[in-house]
Amino acid sequence: MKQIIIGLSLLLLIACSNHKRGNQITKNPLDQLQSSDFKTIIEGKATDLYFLQNANGAKAAITNYGGRIVGLTVPDQYGNPVDVVIGMKSVDAYRKATEPYFGALIGRVGNRIAKGQFSLDGKSYELYLNNGPNSLHGGNKGFQYVVWDAVQLNDSTLTLNYLSKDGEENYPGNLKVSVTYRLNATNGLEISYTWQSDARTVANLTNHAFFNLNGEGSGSINDHYLTINADKYTPVDATLIPTGELTSVKETPFDFTKGSTIGARLDTTTNEQLKFGKGYDHNYRLNKLEGKLEWAAKIIGDKTGIIMDVYTTEPGLQFYGGNFMQSKNTLKYGEKDHFRTAFCLETQHFPDAPNQAHFPSIVVEPQQVYSSQTIYQFSAKPQ
Repeated sequence: MKQIIIGLSLLLLIACSNHKRGNQITKNPLDQLQSSDFKTIIEGKATDLYFLQNANGAKAAITNYGGRIVGLTVPDQYGNPVDVVIGMKSVDAYRKATEPYFGALIGRVGNRIAKGQFSLDGKSYELYLNNGPNSLHGGNKGFQYVVWDAVQLNDSTLTLNYLSKDGEENYPGNLKVSVTYRLNATNGLEISYTWQSDARTVANLTNHAFFNLNGEGSGSINDHYLTINADKYTPVDATLIPTGELTSVKETPFDFTKGSTIGARLDTTTNEQLKFGKGYDHNYRLNKLEGKLEWAAKIIGDKTGIIMDVYTTEPGLQFYGGNFMQSKNTLKYGEKDHFRTAFCLETQHFPDAPNQAHFPSIVVEPQQVYSSQTIYQFSAKPQ
């Protein structure tokens, strides 16, 4: 009888151990990064890697090369830290990557400008064409390639500053930009932007973090469950330039108002809009008051239970489903950037805004200070 009791006790102990294995706190994956891999000189300016952390186990790694979010760890439903932002392990890797926008700050003008042309005060401006017939994300040398001046204010806050000089990428005016990353006490990454110019110009700033709430190497993001607070989106032509219409999402694959997995209606063979973008790469007109910080979207990782709520003052949200990822880059933990293994939710004004008079304006008036804020707020489903 004693042997039976001992045997049952051992089986119970093993069962409990196996059950708790999911609850075992693992080492933070960002600890693998080496700051020395981010220290170099580019065009006379020093690059570095900065870590932000809070008391609840969240941690972010940001480099001033392109203002990039290199990684962001938050607890999953078992309390284990998961890096939800894919990125590279060194500045050199970012410079060589075929995808230029991993985690980067985007400007002067995020998204596409049709034919690389716009007019302001009767003068026409010609921009670099880097996306077929269009200009994308600031042109040839957007903000993702510049070295920002960094000031780490405390353990949880980093401010980056950059002066985009008059004529840079053929945009007018000296544009001063300041971006502050703050990891708040409730596991939210706050991104606050301010900008001003000494001459009339245009600006549309955003961040291009590539997320996978299950972590690098976890496979497709198509089973993530997405909700977007938008009744309308801006359909595009074959070059992904908005037609100028605001179209209802109702009874289309673009309706995420009640929540759906990303891949549930992802039929690129029959839907013309999905054909154009090779999947989702579209701007949503958010149901919110312009200029107010309000909830815009929610997405849940199907394997980790991690929830990301997006709050923003911006009127639009570009949802990109990783359709142009081609397994050409090795990410920071050794995995490849395979097709649709990350998504982007870019808070911003609408694409091609300088050429669409009825879209919210991105014109910057001289000496006026502009600001916007976005929060990527994380939590996890109960066990």
